[in-house]
Amino acid sequence: MSDTETRAGECLLKRINAPGDLKALTVDELKVLAREIRDLILANASEHGGHLAPHLGVVELTLAIHYVFDTDQDRLIWDVGHQSYAHKLVTGRREQFQSIRRKGGLSGYPRREESPYDAFGVGHSSTSISAALGMAVARDRQKLKHKVIAVIGDGAMTAGMAFEGLAHAGHVGSDVLVILNDNKMSIAPNVGALSSYLSRLITAGVYNRAREDIGSFVKRMLGPQLTKAAHKIEHSVKGLITPGSFFQEFGFRYIGPADGHDLETLVGLLSNIKDFRGPVLFHCVTQKGKGYPFAEEDPLKYHGVKAFDIQTGQFRGSGSDSKKTRVRSFTEAFVETLIEEAHKDSRIVGITAAMPTGTGLSEFEKVFPERVFDVGICEQHAVTFAAGLAADGQKPVCAIYSTFFQRCYDQFVHDVCLQKLPVVFALDRSGAVGEDSPTQQGAYDLSFLRCIPGTAILAPRDDLDLAAMLRWSLKQPFPVVLRYARGQAPTIGDPRERDVTRGEILREGKDATLLAVGPIISACLGAADKLAAAGMSVGVADARSVKPLDAGLLEHLADTPLITVEENAIEGGFGSAVLEFYEQRGRAQDVRLLRLGFPDRFMEHATREEQLEEVGLSADGIYRSVCLFLGVQVPEPVN
Repeated sequence: MSDTETRAGECLLKRINAPGDLKALTVDELKVLAREIRDLILANASEHGGHLAPHLGVVELTLAIHYVFDTDQDRLIWDVGHQSYAHKLVTGRREQFQSIRRKGGLSGYPRREESPYDAFGVGHSSTSISAALGMAVARDRQKLKHKVIAVIGDGAMTAGMAFEGLAHAGHVGSDVLVILNDNKMSIAPNVGALSSYLSRLITAGVYNRAREDIGSFVKRMLGPQLTKAAHKIEHSVKGLITPGSFFQEFGFRYIGPADGHDLETLVGLLSNIKDFRGPVLFHCVTQKGKGYPFAEEDPLKYHGVKAFDIQTGQFRGSGSDSKKTRVRSFTEAFVETLIEEAHKDSRIVGITAAMPTGTGLSEFEKVFPERVFDVGICEQHAVTFAAGLAADGQKPVCAIYSTFFQRCYDQFVHDVCLQKLPVVFALDRSGAVGEDSPTQQGAYDLSFLRCIPGTAILAPRDDLDLAAMLRWSLKQPFPVVLRYARGQAPTIGDPRERDVTRGEILREGKDATLLAVGPIISACLGAADKLAAAGMSVGVADARSVKPLDAGLLEHLADTPLITVEENAIEGGFGSAVLEFYEQRGRAQDVRLLRLGFPDRFMEHATREEQLEEVGLSADGIYRSVCLFLGVQVPEPVN
């Protein structure tokens, strides 16, 4: 053990309460601190789950940035957001770290409300360069002198918005530093021409041709005191500087690629780069999952994890016994059905925007490797690409998380719906998503989609509904949206073949009816049981289709009080559609209606169950709302 490691025995991390505390450490002590941070991130993820591999890969880079720059004044922006745990640990949030992604605790992403060191809130990718340029121009207009740094990586450079930011930054010419954290991965392996270009920068002959010039470059950039260390080029710096013509064409000075885990080189380079004028791009090569062998070997598997055993890497509850009884998820029901249908129809293709595993299309790809297209973090392109496929006779199924579908709204409206093209949209993670930040919740899709003409919107309550709806959707000559929840999809109701275009009364009631869409039907059935035990007869109906609504079902239900229930914002959602239906039929005054859904605020992170309880969409919450609506004194629910 070295003297530095001995001195650090009391745990260096406990001495770091703000970034300024790092400056009292030596670079050797920073290395010890990096190990401590990795151990803490790993221990927390093994107990509580969450993102893991991307945080492990950026520890040294995080420390070097805070060590060199004055982040009390300088602006540091983390793209994507799941690179920020080390940043949180050295910016005064160490004591709260165990609460991360838990109700009332730290967010798993940077948030301006959480810390002054979180200069910009993120969750969706590829926003950092645009935000950094905005901050740099604001600084210049106020004649201030602080630095602005954007760290973009984990695939965020595959998105068009990143290039828009690069182009504008190069044109404006303000001092801004973009650090490319190149780990060759987003969640899945990166795709596209840029990824290939970056790989060539690292591996091709340009590195060998540059070696003869390294001596003079190192002396100029690092100074004589670090020249010896930097000459370990084969192990620590892959080229130090290459032509980087791609970025130079955007107006950036390109430096790199450098080893993002070599603290001496990072500190030396950043110390000099920080005084450069104009736009600069510093290219760092890192290893996703660094320091944990299982994550290094399979960074995709350990990108986001549930609780696991550190020693074996085995996820808890993943043994053979649990597999026998496990209910399949909505995502699994989707991809299993898609594979079945694709065997029958060669025109079916799958499209994902850098989420092949999360959407299930990685399983589809194993069977049909030539019929899956991962376009990178480019939701807009994914949708118009799907439109082009549909226009020439293919059957594209575009699988995108609800929260990310917000990014391609224009393409959905103009390129698909306006042209009446038969694209199927599989909106995974609709409704309450759980421990991820407000940026990830699928709370708005019904509101912003149902106003667009010429499309159908279906919401399956369980796995059988989803399978039937997907089969139906693939036969339609117009766009169809399937919106389904994260997590398990236990079969609800009669498992016989279902007409997905019609609603279904699952339980008759004389006093009122709960009319719902999606898996919240399960909570409605639970609430109806509790209401029955309290002496009330309340029915449950599944609308299934949000657009078009089942007119026959709504007319049948109009004579009793009606309570609509949805995992979507109340404003403009399913309940609003029902109100509009009765208003258009001239029956608005005759129908007594209560709408239940997400309130008019962003939903904070917690478990999915905690979120639904908080907004009154658990069985108990729905029970209480119905009692109040019917003017009944609310007794304690009978379990």
